[in-house]
Amino acid sequence: MSTAKKVRRIGVLTGGGDAPGLNAVIRAVVKAAIREYGLSVVGFLNGFGGLIKNQARELTEQDVVGILPRGGTILGTTNRDNPFHYPVIKGGKKEFVDVSDRIFENISIHGVDALIIIGGDGSLAIAKELYEKGLPVVGVPKTIDNDLQATDQTFGFDTALTTATEALDKLHTTAESHHRVMVLEVMGRYAGWIALAAGIAGGADVILIPEIPYRIEKVIEKISQREVQGKKFSIIVVAEGARPVGGEMVVQRKVEDSFDPIRLGGIGQVVAQQVEEATGKETRVTVLGHLQRGGSPTAYDRILATRYGTGAVQLVMEGRFGHMVSLKGTSIVAVPLAEVTGRIRTVPLDSDLLRTARQLGICLGD
Repeated sequence: MSTAKKVRRIGVLTGGGDAPGLNAVIRAVVKAAIREYGLSVVGFLNGFGGLIKNQARELTEQDVVGILPRGGTILGTTNRDNPFHYPVIKGGKKEFVDVSDRIFENISIHGVDALIIIGGDGSLAIAKELYEKGLPVVGVPKTIDNDLQATDQTFGFDTALTTATEALDKLHTTAESHHRVMVLEVMGRYAGWIALAAGIAGGADVILIPEIPYRIEKVIEKISQREVQGKKFSIIVVAEGARPVGGEMVVQRKVEDSFDPIRLGGIGQVVAQQVEEATGKETRVTVLGHLQRGGSPTAYDRILATRYGTGAVQLVMEGRFGHMVSLKGTSIVAVPLAEVTGRIRTVPLDSDLLRTARQLGICLGD
């Protein structure tokens, strides 16, 4: 597909796990495209599956009325259906094949001149491959994990952080009342941004993140110190990707045809059991799970998502394909997709957030 033709019609899809703010991006794309540039917009349903199976709907301004504060995505999403690694049954057996040519056929059927892909590292890696194959693509960074390279923050993170912080506020009161240790397991995959920020905001005593392998002895020592000080309860925040020194992350299961087949989960229970056995204190676990993905986006995420949406349309009109909109400081800029994919953004060991946690006396397990 030629990228030189005049853009009259754009497509948009949401891929990967859902995040608060997806609808805000869709709304911004539709309103900016129609009002500012006189374009028409088509939404592809259920991530890349809609591109492969030719499932789409026209998006008008009326279609995006009232969706700004709504969680989820009106287009649907999935973390499967990679067009370059698509599952098919042949001879009674599952095989993975390249069906990316179908995307170009369906894009042409709908008269789409450029495509905006909203997603995390998996979706944007596919976006990069499609661009390299000739599809005019612009990316929008989305993940509650905040682990995408080349942007200071992804939309969805602030809402997930707020949910985790509110959970810690509630756990504090019951932990103090019953003199218990409360363990909160949060999402984040291989990065500790949610756990670290929520732990600081929610007054946690221990924060365990993937970037710093922990020693359970240090955790127990912290709880014992608090006991001596007359503090009969403790709050521990554990990122789902946390692991002990010399140990592995706890894998809940694997999903073969997903962008990221590994599903983490269960480390909170492991830590809780070790703490209870060592201290004799009743220890309870709360796993936030998909609560962090749901609900209405915060004001910050609504604004950031809206800025990303309008910025993506602007990049399309400037012909800057193969790029992603990015937050740098306070500005929305464009960065090549090649700089985004292939590695994740973890918490730097010299991070100001880590330094702040240590100065507050929070145990990081090391």
